[in-house]
Amino acid sequence: MSSTGGTPQSATRVLVIDDEPQIVRALVINLQARKYEVDAAHDGATALRLAAARHPDVIVLDLGLPDMDGVEVIKGLRGWTRVPILVLSARHSSDEKVEALDAGADDYVTKPFGMDELLARLRAAVRRAEPAGGGEDDALVETAGFTVDLGAKKVNRDGKDVRLTPTEWHLLEVLVRNTGRLVGQKQLLQEVWGPSYGTETNYLRVYMAQLRRKLEADPSHPRHFITEPGMGYRFEK
Repeated sequence: MSSTGGTPQSATRVLVIDDEPQIVRALVINLQARKYEVDAAHDGATALRLAAARHPDVIVLDLGLPDMDGVEVIKGLRGWTRVPILVLSARHSSDEKVEALDAGADDYVTKPFGMDELLARLRAAVRRAEPAGGGEDDALVETAGFTVDLGAKKVNRDGKDVRLTPTEWHLLEVLVRNTGRLVGQKQLLQEVWGPSYGTETNYLRVYMAQLRRKLEADPSHPRHFITEPGMGYRFEK
């Protein structure tokens, strides 16, 4: 297996959660070869315990676990951490993908999968969670209901910080940096999820719904996160 895209600069800790020993073994070997630190869990309860103890930088999660559904694990994690979660599953239906994304997953890879693709998506998930450096990151964008601090990567609504997942933040950041401009679906997908994306518009629907729920006064009649049907999305102050 070729090591495309290089190795992480410092040891990135990955938690692999899967009850298939051969998949866990393959992931551990490939990740360790690229200098990742890897912990593994074979069921949901162990996974939640390990996540709390080891504070991984990214999680690879199979949905079909012996003791609980993977979506429950995502919800359990999202109660206290924004760590990127990459779902690995044999479930192919769009509804199940949306359910996992809705619960707080950042990406979704269906089995069987190519190791290089999985590793590329894992790198992208880790990148999205890293603070961006330099440039105009000190910009503060204010609306009537909430404030977006691009430098601190924080959103404040009614005097309280709003917790966003790394993917929710990245999507918000792209839209806010293009205030008043239509950002096309393909451009959004590629900027937030990576260059191999372009048709997964259900991802955008799910994440825009999440942002509206968290930030709009009336999510069903959004003032700030505007859909241009069939084209893309626009952020308005």
